[in-house]
Amino acid sequence: MTPTTPAPNTDFVAAIPKAELHVHLVGSAPVETVLELARRHPDQGVPTDEAALRAFYEFRDFAHFIDVYIAVNSLVRTALDVELLIVGVAGDLAAQNVRYAELTVTPDSHLQMGIGPDDVATALDNARRTAAAEHGVALQWIFDIPGELGLPSGERTIDWVERYAPTDTIGFGLGGPEQGVDRPQFADVFARARAAGLHSVPHAGETTGPQTVWDALETLHAERIGHGISAAQDATLVEHLAANGIPLEVCPTSNLRTRAVPDLAEHPFMALRDAGVVVTLNSDDPGMFSTTLNGEYTVARDVFGLDNAALADVARTAARVSYAPTDVRTALLAEIDSVVEGFEQA
Repeated sequence: MTPTTPAPNTDFVAAIPKAELHVHLVGSAPVETVLELARRHPDQGVPTDEAALRAFYEFRDFAHFIDVYIAVNSLVRTALDVELLIVGVAGDLAAQNVRYAELTVTPDSHLQMGIGPDDVATALDNARRTAAAEHGVALQWIFDIPGELGLPSGERTIDWVERYAPTDTIGFGLGGPEQGVDRPQFADVFARARAAGLHSVPHAGETTGPQTVWDALETLHAERIGHGISAAQDATLVEHLAANGIPLEVCPTSNLRTRAVPDLAEHPFMALRDAGVVVTLNSDDPGMFSTTLNGEYTVARDVFGLDNAALADVARTAARVSYAPTDVRTALLAEIDSVVEGFEQA
């Protein structure tokens, strides 16, 4: 039987080296890892059968997604569980030619499950070294506030960061629901994070309108915006983002799975990109959304119509707006150019 010829660009999507800027630890856990944790802790109500777990991940809306996320997070009970998650995620990233990732971790969730504050930090350091040694993936940390727990969680999170932040901590974020979670209430917490030298990278404009993005910019001094897709509804905001080079960490499949957009064909990624906004592609919670970073590049190719040159440009953009060390960024950009050149010659 004659082998099937791959579809155009398929190998390019897999081959292009990448940076992942918006990916959450618990939500990115491979199904196999979650099943292992669920079997360790069967009292938490998370299915221990693969088919049932995949059904568990069928989200009715964003609020339902948050409920499921909290349930899965309850499986992370020990520092070893944290390490297991991170190393599993690093293996998945390496399989997609991701060389560098800024992994978002929610320390308050782990602290609330009884893991010691120093144990969380040690687990992160150990896992970062293992990810580099075993998978060749460089990890850096963004620590976020779970918005559903409000300002007290924000204060606990920054207290932990100031005392225990491990090596390669680079950012401070705000995740969880946006509805009813005003960004300005966290202004003082983010000011402390910035004083500690961390970049401000909150979520905004995923399930709420453009005002949430404005609030993130004006009160949290956001340098990058997680999601930010509702900015497309405000021409003045689009102009501001483009003029100031403020990147959006766009996660198309996530937006579809949480019903933030009704259809990928209606996603504002291209409208924002065409307007000059800096956009990157990211997977957000790939384990829960049955996607990968390669899958997001495939969406950009098949749905948004990006060719190889445009996909390479998106990959370069992610590297350039990352907070990677200079040597990591330089090496990644050189590798992207090398892969592009190889495909052009072929």
